[in-house]
Amino acid sequence: MNLLLSSLAVIYGRASSARSAAYQRGWLKRRHLNRPVVSIGNLTVGGTGKTPLVAFVARLLLKRGFKPSILTRGYRRNRGPSLVVLEPSSSRSPDPREVGDEPALLATSLPEVPIAVCADRYRGGLVAEERFQVNVHLLDDGFQHLTLARDVDIVALDVTQELSDRALLPAGRQREPVGALRRAHLVVLTRVELGNAERLEQVVRVRHPDAPPFHGRTRLRALRNFSSGQEVLPETLEDRPVCAFCGVGNPRAFFRNLRQWGFHIVGEYAFPDHHVYSERDVASLVLSARDAGALTLITTEKDFVNLPAGWRTDLNAYACIIETEIEEQEAFEQELFARLATLLKTNE
Repeated sequence: MNLLLSSLAVIYGRASSARSAAYQRGWLKRRHLNRPVVSIGNLTVGGTGKTPLVAFVARLLLKRGFKPSILTRGYRRNRGPSLVVLEPSSSRSPDPREVGDEPALLATSLPEVPIAVCADRYRGGLVAEERFQVNVHLLDDGFQHLTLARDVDIVALDVTQELSDRALLPAGRQREPVGALRRAHLVVLTRVELGNAERLEQVVRVRHPDAPPFHGRTRLRALRNFSSGQEVLPETLEDRPVCAFCGVGNPRAFFRNLRQWGFHIVGEYAFPDHHVYSERDVASLVLSARDAGALTLITTEKDFVNLPAGWRTDLNAYACIIETEIEEQEAFEQELFARLATLLKTNE
């Protein structure tokens, strides 16, 4: 590893730890919303399966009768209003360039949940409380957003990615030292279907013995046809050669999942995370698919919303509709709702 990057990573890690300690000791002040805040985040830069986990927790809350909101920054959205509020609606389909691709995806998959897109998550939360009478907030990608007080911190760790202080920014993709796990209340090891979770389990038990890790896996629920918007069963593409492309934080995991789900992949094309596709990009993908002997393109829902508006192709094209499953779901629910019940009693 480059010596300069290693030295910078040490400095970055110390600064990150000092910042966290300043908030914990009250030297830097947090702002408190009126309703409980459940943060869902990670220790690395993207690619841990965080967004499906946000949707999973939101559905648990809805099932229990809660009225959640989602507070999100809207990463890499175009410059525009500092606050965008997505009201609940079964027909909403926001422009990902205006709100960010992940909020746009969550808005479609969770039409009954209000979403506040704003760099100032406190401001967004106040608006959600006032306009929609929500009684709990989901703070998307919030583990490092220490300016907003949270009541439950859920951290996603991808078993296919290294977790080591040697991988701190800028030497690697890790945002905080491993010791930051001590702030977590619940830890979910994601993509356990793709790797051995034992190494990360040991890290969590050593760093935070009071937070036994839960195990999450990625499930393919259906495929969405680009042209019609209709959902079809994955078996529709059985034995057909397909070309896969994505612009996500961990493209290798997506391609591995596709093969594990039984797809016959004849071409893989990875773009930068949150990539907004141009007409030239998709024309190149179509040409590459044909050259590889494939008449089908397949990608993620996140990439689907980043395709050019109105784009069509004579190839078959599908987006994977995925869901997170937690193996110990009953225990996870008990832990989460026990914490929320205590908070709600306190606020009565």
